This record gives sequence, structure tokens and C-alpha cells, in this order.
Amino acid sequence: MHEDTIGTVMITEDQIRSKAAEIGKQITEAFQGEEVVMVGILRGAVLWMADLMKAVDLDMSIDFMAVSSYGASTRSSGVVRINKDLETDIEDKVLIIVEDIVDSGVTLNYLKGYFESRGARKVVICTLLDKPAGRRVDIDVDYIGFTVDDRFIVGYGLDYDQKYRNLPYITYLED
Repeated sequence: MHEDTIGTVMITEDQIRSKAAEIGKQITEAFQGEEVVMVGILRGAVLWMADLMKAVDLDMSIDFMAVSSYGASTRSSGVVRINKDLETDIEDKVLIIVEDIVDSGVTLNYLKGYFESRGARKVVICTLLDKPAGRRVDIDVDYIGFTVDDRFIVGYGLDYDQKYRNLPYITYLED
């Protein structure tokens, strides 16, 4: 599948891994001595979270959550549905939400409030990609890998209808 490049390569695998190392170092410095839970948002954040985890030098736990607001569409429906909740106790802990892309902000805004209501001491957001032009909700993102234009991005975990997740780079779908 990777013999012929799909789309224009916007961000390479090497650039992503370098950014993970940079952000991992920042997270390590920021949360020394804290009880940290890194929460990956399935399925898109898996590759980014794997790279990021390797770059964080903290004694931390991980968990995953599955939420949806897209379905098979290229635009968020605005309705957040929890398909798999956390199994980890998050009370009085620092949660680092690891996301593939922040687009509308609806899902992360919902999750941040959800985790705070469950007693998380602090909730921070780390995303591989930030797409500010797509915002429908104002949300602060603490760690941003790359800022991208308002296109439908795929690759490195991001999909369109479950396709293209395994591309080792970031690209976009043409209209």
C-alpha cells in the first residue's frame, strides 16, 4: 500500500517522531512527582501515543477511551458518544489526553469536562495535529505537534471511514 504515496506528504514519520521526543521531554519536566495517566483516544491516537510514551520519562499509567463524533463523515456531527470508557481510577491524578487531531474541539471540550467531573486533579491535552480553522468550541490545547490547514487529514492513525490509518506520514484527502 505504501509503494505509491497517497496524496501530498505534509508531515513525515521522522518529523512526527522528532516532535514526539520534544513534547515528551516537556511533559517529563512538567509532571515530575505527579501521578499521571496518559489517555489515548482510540483509534486515531494510537501511533502518536506510542511515539509519545517512549519519549516520556515518568512513572505513569495509560488507558484508552473510544469516543465518536464523526461516523463515516468528514465533518463532526457535534454529538459525542462514549463507546469505551476508562478503566483507571483518575481521581486526584493528572490526565494527559492524547488525541490525533483537534478539529471542531467538541469532543475534547466534552472529555475535559467529563474527566474533571470524575475528580481528575488536572486535565491537559496533547495532540499530534491542530486544525484551528475547524473550531466550533474554544478549547485550550497544551501540547501541539503540528498545526494544519482546514483539510481532511489522514495517515499516521487518522482515517477516513477506517482507511489510511496505516500510512506512515500525514496527508490529506482531495475533494
